[in-house]
Amino acid sequence: MSFFKKLKPQGSSITIFVPYFWLSLFFLLPLILIFVISLTQTVDLQQPPYSPIITSTEDTVRINLFFGNYLALAEDQLYILSIVNSVKIATVSTFFCLLIGFPMAYGIVRSTPTYRNTLLMMIILPFWTSFLIRVYAWIGILGKENGLLNGLLLWLGIIDKPLDIIYSDLAVYIGIVYSYLPFMILPLYATLEKLDNTLLEAAADLGSKPANTFFTITVPLTMPGIIAGCLLVFIPAVGEFVIPELLGDASSPLIGQQVRNVFSYDWPMASTLAMMVLLVLVVPIFIFQYLQNKQTVAK
Repeated sequence: MSFFKKLKPQGSSITIFVPYFWLSLFFLLPLILIFVISLTQTVDLQQPPYSPIITSTEDTVRINLFFGNYLALAEDQLYILSIVNSVKIATVSTFFCLLIGFPMAYGIVRSTPTYRNTLLMMIILPFWTSFLIRVYAWIGILGKENGLLNGLLLWLGIIDKPLDIIYSDLAVYIGIVYSYLPFMILPLYATLEKLDNTLLEAAADLGSKPANTFFTITVPLTMPGIIAGCLLVFIPAVGEFVIPELLGDASSPLIGQQVRNVFSYDWPMASTLAMMVLLVLVVPIFIFQYLQNKQTVAK
């Protein structure tokens, strides 16, 4: 009876089991399937359109691992350029999200409770509209001939001819910064709200200048929010597909577009690209974990 009693799930075990089961079913299992497909070859006119990973005869069982996709990826300049472009655009977009989001989060924290709730609602409000419609709206704003921005600048006399913003990297930057800015502001707001203002007052009383106080007290104490916000923007921006497709330059493809294009005719290669994207994203996640552990030890 004691043996079965040990096997009986306790409350804490069930609580831990649920997230592990969820992550295993919807993250780990698909990831393993993608990795397995990346080690196969394309086979036309078959379902599924890739070679079997295990073949067997009466006497033997053979595991077929094909690493040619990874070698082809390393040799193809288009794929390498797509990954580099994706990382560059994600990095620059994350920097501008932080540059714009930090003062916005700081301003919301410093406002009165009545205005604070209203401002937070305005940050969340765009999520009530479809993501696709919001990106399409930027085509109307940034358009060359009939765009609202060019029309306004021409009407004010600031420019003589329409600017070429749409279908360029600049338009992709604008679209990503606009779309992911709330993901930067919300974790920054959560961290800034917990900031002990007596430390700032003590620094001011001791003669510290505002800029010095900001970089020596505010930034270090809000570093968890900064890192969390940067990851929440950087990770989806690397694999972004919709914004570059609608606003970007077709001659400068990103890795999300490459995965979409290759998937239509080569599942193993598309899976290899997806694994490479994951590898690019694992690096900042490990850095985040390292910084968090370091901060926990310091406390």
